[in-house]
Amino acid sequence: MIKWEHSIFALPFALSGAMLAANGIPAGQQLLWIVVAMVAARSAAMAFNRLADASLDAANPRTRTRALPAGTLSPAFVTTFVIVSCGVFVLAASRLNHLALVLSPVALAAVLLYSYTKRFTRWSHLVLGFALGIAPSAAWIAVRGSFDPRILLLTAAVTFWVGGFDVLYACQDCDFDRQAGLHSIPGYFGIARSLWVARMFHLLMLALLIGLVVAFGLGKLALVGVIVVMLLLAYEHSLVSSTDLSRLNAAFFTMNGVISVVFFVFIAGDLLLRK
Repeated sequence: MIKWEHSIFALPFALSGAMLAANGIPAGQQLLWIVVAMVAARSAAMAFNRLADASLDAANPRTRTRALPAGTLSPAFVTTFVIVSCGVFVLAASRLNHLALVLSPVALAAVLLYSYTKRFTRWSHLVLGFALGIAPSAAWIAVRGSFDPRILLLTAAVTFWVGGFDVLYACQDCDFDRQAGLHSIPGYFGIARSLWVARMFHLLMLALLIGLVVAFGLGKLALVGVIVVMLLLAYEHSLVSSTDLSRLNAAFFTMNGVISVVFFVFIAGDLLLRK
């Protein structure tokens, strides 16, 4: 039910936020609890999404083999898993600082309530993006115990990055969304125009990353990182077309994991070389 490797999508951006906050490498204990919080929040969100969408997954040929529709796991087990994951997240927040603890319910609300947005808005892809996009801001708060508006540039960048690749992924369910009365960008605009929406989202992401480099006074290595991300995104979009979605899983899983890790490596390298 839970693909642990999915945590890699947002974790490198969270670590980037932590390193920007520390202007280098944060304390070991901070890094430990940030990772625990990230994995716990992502696990809670994915399990809750499976609960919320159980009946929809059962009706969708692509998803009916998932654990709940297939009967591999029970709703009671998944509910318990969500509760335990949320508890671990709050515990991790409490081990970081007071502000992180106070804001932990807000973070949980953001990552859990996304699951219902596809029922009333086609822009649910951006809500999912924001749910992951708060990771770098949360990591900043975890390290500093305070907030800096500059980190919102990275939150916005992740929001549009995730929103863009979620639009690509949702193209698989275009027909089902229309039949089930669900809202999505592919269901509303069609696949061809949705691919352009995803491209626009990713162009916005790149612009925000450049803004981040400028706002934090980062160097040439960070800028090279943005260029590499741009090239990887271009390759990702080359894998899919309105008439061929057969390589979509490669575009979604492999390339986006690579993009997040590559960005972190260049940001970390830039910060450490300035020391």
